[in-house]
Amino acid sequence: METLAFIPSPSAGEIHLGPLPLRGYALCIILGVFVAVWLGGRRWIARGGRAGTVADIAVWAVPFGLIGGRLYHVITDYQLYFGEGRNWVDAFRIWDGGLGIWGAIALGAVGAWVGCRRRGIPLPAYADAVAPGIALAQALGRWGNWFNQELYGRATDLPWALKIDPEHRPVDTPDLATYHPTFLYESLWCVGVAILVIWADRRFKLGHGRTFALYVAAYTVGRFWIEYMRVDDAHHVFGMRLNNWTAIVVFLAAVAAIVISAKKHPGREEVVEPAEEESEEPGKGAAADKSSGPKKAAAGSKKGADEPKKAAVSGKSPEPEPEAAAGSAGKSSGAGESAESGKSSGAAADAGEEPAGGPADDASASGSKAVDGSKS
Repeated sequence: METLAFIPSPSAGEIHLGPLPLRGYALCIILGVFVAVWLGGRRWIARGGRAGTVADIAVWAVPFGLIGGRLYHVITDYQLYFGEGRNWVDAFRIWDGGLGIWGAIALGAVGAWVGCRRRGIPLPAYADAVAPGIALAQALGRWGNWFNQELYGRATDLPWALKIDPEHRPVDTPDLATYHPTFLYESLWCVGVAILVIWADRRFKLGHGRTFALYVAAYTVGRFWIEYMRVDDAHHVFGMRLNNWTAIVVFLAAVAAIVISAKKHPGREEVVEPAEEESEEPGKGAAADKSSGPKKAAAGSKKGADEPKKAAVSGKSPEPEPEAAAGSAGKSSGAGESAESGKSSGAAADAGEEPAGGPADDASASGSKAVDGSKS
């Protein structure tokens, strides 16, 4: 098979930064994480969230995702690590490649849930914000397969065919050098998925996890036909590769999630992250108020105790508060009034006559005297 043009494979899977070797596969994963966090952060702020929230939750989601992706790969391709003549320690050599996106998304969602729960944030809103970024992270991560010369498709002589070195070719076709660059197909597909999700989110104001579900559905469509082209070893169920069946199941689940979410929660969340003061621990404000109460009371009593001392030094008696002065004036006038009314009542009783003024007159007189007393 003669090929006029092809995509060359890298001569080495490492990039040397001075004396430090950096695996190309790891570099692609790292770049993908940074892009996902950056774009997710911008989208989160646009939705009303605070800066830094996406990165803080990614501290939980990324390690969980890496572990989940590796677990899925090792479980579904266990013969590569636990078969005859294999070394099980290689299962931990993640830099050599082997991350299953299904496990990465599943366990990464668990990590994101933990981070969201700690900050009081709804997981669906967070997932909607980071969905396009995850698609771009996958687009970058697939170039790690190019560095490792792995996960390519069937042999072809197309101008964009990928040239594979003899040590990385399939056992069945050791003489064929060029194959379908399925890593490139999936990378371009993921870029298209990211663009689709961003457009649909702006056009239809998707919320409550529907943006993330759209990303999942769109990705699985592309993964199905790309997986069908690959020639690497895989388990087959009813004549199809296991990942094809997984793509079908996940696609149906994503579509169902969109339909159910649209019925139960139409529209988009108005608030995606609580205000800073609302996110404090419950009872913290109340405890602060309780502790400040005795301090305020002690300060007030101290102020009252200092006033007589100041008065003693200056030789002046402390001036009463306006309300206290009015109250004392009322009491003194009331006492005088009672004495006078008592005398007049006694005199009237001796004379066998009733007092000249009734109870109403006494009350009126008492009130007027109190006023006169307060004016003086």
